[in-house]
Amino acid sequence: MTEPGGEEVGAAKARLIMELRGEGITDTRVLSALERVPRERFVPDAFREHAWDNTSLPIRQGQTISQPYVVAFMTQALMVNDRQRVLEIGTGSGYQTAVLSQLCRRVYTIERYRSLQKEAESLFNDLKLKNITARVGDGHKGWLEQAPFDRIIVTAAPAVLPDVLAAQLGEEGIMIVPVGRDGGEQHILRVTRKGGELRSETLLPVRFVPLVAGIAKEG
Repeated sequence: MTEPGGEEVGAAKARLIMELRGEGITDTRVLSALERVPRERFVPDAFREHAWDNTSLPIRQGQTISQPYVVAFMTQALMVNDRQRVLEIGTGSGYQTAVLSQLCRRVYTIERYRSLQKEAESLFNDLKLKNITARVGDGHKGWLEQAPFDRIIVTAAPAVLPDVLAAQLGEEGIMIVPVGRDGGEQHILRVTRKGGELRSETLLPVRFVPLVAGIAKEG
């Protein structure tokens, strides 16, 4: 398959950014981060020509790279700044991680598939993204050794709000998480910790792969 050239990528990227603006993504820092991260590097070769389409795409292990609108929406809702430490549950392709790395002080990211974690970490190194710490682990457990976090983002859907992750959220912290059963209704929630209490608001109906406990066994 012919790989798109620089001019084609630039035009596709510009169209996507305009589309995201039209869909309510107004945070210029988020839009700039999406522009800077080469999404074509995070999709399988067979789908490279669609890298800048506003659609999710399949990756290895039955997972997906999220639709750019959903990445932009969740990132904007996270309200992250360059002083903050972010925990990401579900590295996947590494695309959301790379976007976050443009906006925060450090990203800690956990992936249950060792093969995906290795591929993503190799890409982070190639792209010289120095503020990402990645490991294989059980996302349900979070990263207690590095807690509390200013922000937490979950890129797979637990059936209910995960208490263990919420407990690792610092005061004034925000967690963005899609919640709902696989095959049923799912919504992105924004959970905020204030005065030691958690407040939750429902933001957007979505469809995510389920958040599965444990480290995956791969053949």
